[in-house]
Amino acid sequence: MSDRLGTALVVVSALGFGTLGIFGKLAASAGLSIPTVLTFRFLFATVLVWSWLGVRGSLRLLSGRDLLVGLGLGCFGYATMSLLYFLGLEYLTAGLTGIVLYTYPVFVVALAVAVLGEPVTRRTLVALVVALAGVVLITGADPAGADPRGVFIVLLAAIVYATYIVVSRQTLATVDSRTLTAHVLPAATVSFLVFGSATGELQIPTTGESWLIIAGIAVVATVVPIVAFFAGLSRIGASRTSIVSTIEPAGTLGLGALILGEPVTLVTLAGGALVVTGVVLVES
Repeated sequence: MSDRLGTALVVVSALGFGTLGIFGKLAASAGLSIPTVLTFRFLFATVLVWSWLGVRGSLRLLSGRDLLVGLGLGCFGYATMSLLYFLGLEYLTAGLTGIVLYTYPVFVVALAVAVLGEPVTRRTLVALVVALAGVVLITGADPAGADPRGVFIVLLAAIVYATYIVVSRQTLATVDSRTLTAHVLPAATVSFLVFGSATGELQIPTTGESWLIIAGIAVVATVVPIVAFFAGLSRIGASRTSIVSTIEPAGTLGLGALILGEPVTLVTLAGGALVVTGVVLVES
């Protein structure tokens, strides 16, 4: 029962994270600027996560070096990745954005080899080649929205996210992941508050539709998947969690077709399958 529940929770988490691109497209259609969406996303997520940890009695405040690392990861890591992701959505469909971003686990392994000195294995090299081949296939042969500019931007997002994860590893040796998340979120909030104010792009939403979209991003695409991920992780372990999570890009692709009417071609499916295969290879 624990295994089934754990797997179900990770599936919920992956599908929740997979809705981010859908909500991003809806936000753009509603005329919401990227700084506005991301400021309120992280603000609401901060309030909800801190409330959740407070109710559980597991809220801890960091200090010293751990505090600086946590805030830095939020300001320069997660915030940058989110900005690049939403910029990529301006050029790609939500489904393709999700597929390209999901190359990040392969980049995590590549960075761990280059930066942390972890050994290079044949499986690692094959995984990297297979995943990037999927991106190349989509970019070079798919006429349904694979703008090379968007692919490049989202690949940068994947690399930034991979760097964020690699840097986090050392901190997580002494800090609980939920505590680290509780510090990353408000730091990201402040980043977009400052960025949006400086550029004049920060707005207060004025319609119910806009508020619903922002609430969806904060709850469905951020808080619920974070909570479900940690709950599932505690039940089925890191390896199985990472493999089950590979349904995320497929979920985004399906939701994009169902909700937004985005085209799904055989090339998109083939490229996506290669990306997921590469991730499974590197995580298993």
